[in-house]
Amino acid sequence: MPNHDLLLVGAGHSHLGVLRRWARGQRPPGRLALLTDSAHAWYAGRLPGLLAGRYQEADSRIELAPLCRAAGVELLLGEVTGLDANERRLTLADGRTLQASWLSLNVGAAPATPEQRSGGMQVLAIKPFAAFLATWGEWQRDPQPLAIVGGGAAGVEVALALAEQVPELSLFCAGSLLEGGSPGLRLRALGHLRQRGVIGREHCPVSHVDGQTLYSDAGSVWEGPRLLLTSGSQPLPWLIHSGMACADDGFIQVGSTLQSHSHPRIFASGDCASLADAPRNAWQATRQATRLAANLVAVLQERPLLRYRPSRQRVLLLATGDGGALLDWNGWSAGGRLCGWWRDLRDRQFIMRHQG
Repeated sequence: MPNHDLLLVGAGHSHLGVLRRWARGQRPPGRLALLTDSAHAWYAGRLPGLLAGRYQEADSRIELAPLCRAAGVELLLGEVTGLDANERRLTLADGRTLQASWLSLNVGAAPATPEQRSGGMQVLAIKPFAAFLATWGEWQRDPQPLAIVGGGAAGVEVALALAEQVPELSLFCAGSLLEGGSPGLRLRALGHLRQRGVIGREHCPVSHVDGQTLYSDAGSVWEGPRLLLTSGSQPLPWLIHSGMACADDGFIQVGSTLQSHSHPRIFASGDCASLADAPRNAWQATRQATRLAANLVAVLQERPLLRYRPSRQRVLLLATGDGGALLDWNGWSAGGRLCGWWRDLRDRQFIMRHQG
């Protein structure tokens, strides 16, 4: 017999939005639970400010117990190591198993790591945040030259936050810096990186690491002791072997109702899901929360489901590490303290909305 009518797996942005809506009185009837590996959820938007010393850890995470209490949802702590999609049965690292009539997955993705052919270089991914912050704290006590792989928003924000904390910093992009952003945003970001002394390398995909040398297909591109990964993602291994239909990149194929193509009693959202015309990012996951919350209520009440329509137009605000931010919207860019104030306001509002 299933343990729950509905089990939310993972405390990503989509599920935080679901819990917030249920806390406001939209909770469906039934036995509902959230399963996650930590008692709090880190908010990615606060990471650059946290690294730059502008925030504390307590300002950058959401305590899940009060939010779950307000939503009438049981909080379960545990690390998932396996999923039988046909039975909707989860296996946890401590040997427990959980089964539910309906599952909703919002578990993110694993970092894409270059092949490391021999030791010598310390390699660290920014996710999961708890593990990253613990190791970064150790690195701070002994600053060394650092390379960052990833020329997207996360890579630029982290590079600007850390530029003055390490003796030398290089940023490697597989394509153009902030690919997909407006030309103005890219030029502003390049200017900030140059001002902070960050060495930028565009169109330089990293293929592997050997000792303390970083290689691209053309040969060695950097030598140093530490590498930070901020971009690229791959599916969690237990999802690949779950039996669910996956896209070519290995992520769960979902339709417009956010249900798995092969297992309609399983929903998936955020970075673990592959939905046509929907880029995988925190903004998209946050937008999916409204439809996901409505559809989870609908399946428990046997009502018709709603479709999620992805949107590519968004306001992008990149923190510059000094209290300012860069703005990109519909091909138009700006920057400065006012943009930084707006970014900080949005981050504070997100955290406050989910404090239960």
